[in-house]
Amino acid sequence: MCSAIRTGILVLSALGGSLAFSADNSGVQIKELPDRLRIELNGQLFTEYFYKNVPRPYYYPVMGPGESPMTRDWPMKSPPGEEHDHPHHRSLWYAHGLVNGHDFWSEAKGFGKIVHDGFQEVKSGDKTGVIKSKDKWVAADGTVVCTDERTFKIYAPSSPSEKMFDFQITIHAPDHEVVFGDTKEGSMAIRVAESMKLKGGDGHIINSEGVRDDKTWGKNAEWCDYYGPVNGKTLGIAIFDAPSNPRHPTSWHVRDYGLFAANPFGKHDFEKLSDKSAGDFKIPAGKSATFSYRFFFHEGDEKQGKVAEQYRDYVKSLSSGQ
Repeated sequence: MCSAIRTGILVLSALGGSLAFSADNSGVQIKELPDRLRIELNGQLFTEYFYKNVPRPYYYPVMGPGESPMTRDWPMKSPPGEEHDHPHHRSLWYAHGLVNGHDFWSEAKGFGKIVHDGFQEVKSGDKTGVIKSKDKWVAADGTVVCTDERTFKIYAPSSPSEKMFDFQITIHAPDHEVVFGDTKEGSMAIRVAESMKLKGGDGHIINSEGVRDDKTWGKNAEWCDYYGPVNGKTLGIAIFDAPSNPRHPTSWHVRDYGLFAANPFGKHDFEKLSDKSAGDFKIPAGKSATFSYRFFFHEGDEKQGKVAEQYRDYVKSLSSGQ
């Protein structure tokens, strides 16, 4: 990218998409760095999008209300007191552990990589910012199993007590069928800050059905909320499952140690079924499937954060096309 991007001038990418970076500090600003994009809200860091030379694209750190870090640092950094489990839990990401037999979730021997394939649009704005990108899911043997298109839409905060963004991914099957296999290891995921954990922290989990804490694992719900203390205040992360998503309401791979993921593909794990293919999700050759989510970062527990009301507003916004 040329230096003109840094001045906020609109340029065209090699793929024909547009990239427009903000020249001031108001609203949502997206700035180019050598190996990532930096997303700021009113001049303050919200997150950075890492997409070069990584096992899969991810967002780190993720700053909630009061500029508090909502995700753990490991494995990007190694601060004292953090658990060093699951090195593939990189802050906030999308991946899956069984796609046509290939593992795109872990970073164990022979894992597949999700490789950035270009930006279609990068746009700052007073009210919203947008990153549209393309990726290839490449198996360890070099086979391109599938491709995706992602849209990350971040909103300028209307209140210091909340932040939110939308994430949409469309998975394309090439000239062969793509099967997202039945495994708990997936998919739309965030690893919460250590102090927020249910086990070893002071956090709590609740879903839209009123199920709480460790009983939420594997259950279906329209939304799920993980909240706990960060920097002396109670903060929460809610993930909303769009009604248009396949298998809505999704099941949740949400763990007491801090993993928090929407996964509609883990039926045999979550329901303890003998049929290990019960949750297989098939995309026919040449077809695609789209999944949409909203992340809502708030102060307080789910009641103080008005998570249920926020979910209803999200559904209304989808139906009105906003």
